Amino acid sequence: MLRKFKIRLEGEEYLVEMEEIGGVPQAAPAPVQQAAPVAAPVQEAPAEQAAPAVSAAPVAPGENTLDAPMPGTILKLLVNVGDTVTENQPLLILEAMKMENEIVTKKNGVVKAIHVPQGQVVNAGDALITVE
Repeated sequence: MLRKFKIRLEGEEYLVEMEEIGGVPQAAPAPVQQAAPVAAPVQEAPAEQAAPAVSAAPVAPGENTLDAPMPGTILKLLVNVGDTVTENQPLLILEAMKMENEIVTKKNGVVKAIHVPQGQVVNAGDALITVE
């Protein structure tokens, strides 16, 4: 994949084209992203409580399912299955482009399923949490 970047050095702009070669660039970021959650073992205890509730089955999109708005990594789950949530309450933290984004519920309800574990990389549109 050929990517273009505009770089400004000392007031002069340069157009640089870079080509992604094979799977090498994809293999390097994965350990770096996994290293960040490992650095915080204290947070694993709440994640272990939520881990058995993570659904492995594919989820059909629906009005009760909250989908990932962008690709990123699940940094932290803020709710567990069975929790009552209110509109605009943060459910999880999604890291995208080195920014932490709170993903909030759109309605009041009860968390019925969590479809992603902490540390998982997700794509835009992937099912995250079901609230009914």
